[in-house]
Amino acid sequence: MADDHAMGRHTWVVLGTSSLSPSRRRRGYLLAACAIPGLTLALVPFRDSLALATTMPTFLLLTVVIALLGGRGPAIVAGLAGSVAINFFFVPPYHHWSIADPENVVSVVTFVLVAVLVSWAVDLAARRTQQAAESAARAETNAAAAHLRTAILAAVGHDLRTPLAVAKAGVSGLRSTAVDLTAEDRHALLVRADHALDRLAGLLEDLLDLSRLQTGALSLRRQAVSVDDVLSGALDDIGVEPRGVILDIDEHLPPVLADPVLLERVLANLITNAQRFSPAGMPPTVIAQADAGRVLIQVADRGPGIPVEDRERVFAPFQRLGDTDAGTGLGLGLALARGLTEAMGGTLVPKDSTADGLTMVLDLEAAGKESPA
Repeated sequence: MADDHAMGRHTWVVLGTSSLSPSRRRRGYLLAACAIPGLTLALVPFRDSLALATTMPTFLLLTVVIALLGGRGPAIVAGLAGSVAINFFFVPPYHHWSIADPENVVSVVTFVLVAVLVSWAVDLAARRTQQAAESAARAETNAAAAHLRTAILAAVGHDLRTPLAVAKAGVSGLRSTAVDLTAEDRHALLVRADHALDRLAGLLEDLLDLSRLQTGALSLRRQAVSVDDVLSGALDDIGVEPRGVILDIDEHLPPVLADPVLLERVLANLITNAQRFSPAGMPPTVIAQADAGRVLIQVADRGPGIPVEDRERVFAPFQRLGDTDAGTGLGLGLALARGLTEAMGGTLVPKDSTADGLTMVLDLEAAGKESPA
């Protein structure tokens, strides 16, 4: 009932008042004020050779144009002004308000009525077209929101429930008295539960960070930070084994302006993603170099790559293109990486690797010498 009432009220507003912007209505009135006198001056020299049946449609056409531009109000003004101009300049006796021929009286009155009705009809059609376009835009937005909600529910329903189930199974096994567990068994259950809870905490942190990014509530502090230091922290966080990543860092690389905590998250996400798609024995490569006041950090894998038309999709939340492993997370890694990078004033874009695979290019501003270390 509330929806029906709201819909009815919305329809009344659309049909009862002009939905055009004030600037469009002002332009409509300005056109009516200029075009009607201009058309009159253009036609007056030919009035003796033009029939009234030719002059009136010309003014009516101009009224329709004004209705399309400025809506009903300017069009009615144009129609009334046109009828005055026709009466005074084109209906004998000229330059008098009286009309000698009764048929011309009917013609002028008919012109006024037709101009008003046409103005109203054109304005109504234009506003209904605008309403349809707005409804289509709302429907598209609602469909996108529904798709996102479905993706969130699917991700939460599986990816969050899986580590929770593993952790619960480990704790239940430890509490069970039906089986006599050895110290080794108990340790294994604790390790599984600990890893599952860490994964669950990471997934929840990703969701919270994405929410903060979308609402603009993420706090950051840009400062001059060393890429070497942040990269080392990222590798430690994700537990990269020796030679698990090939590093090629410019020896004279300047510091970058970034939030060290957020930059570490970005690099950890990019390297983790590159490891996931790199074949065994072919570790991903991280290259960092200076470039005209910027620092470019490239994270390249040797995986199957991503088609050009799908590359922007990988940055959408809950997307895991080509990744069928349900244990890899919610599909927020690259979305967060780009969002955090842009929050720090940088960019993150994909490009082809020199060999197979894909390269993510992280572009950040280099810190000046006056920036604090």
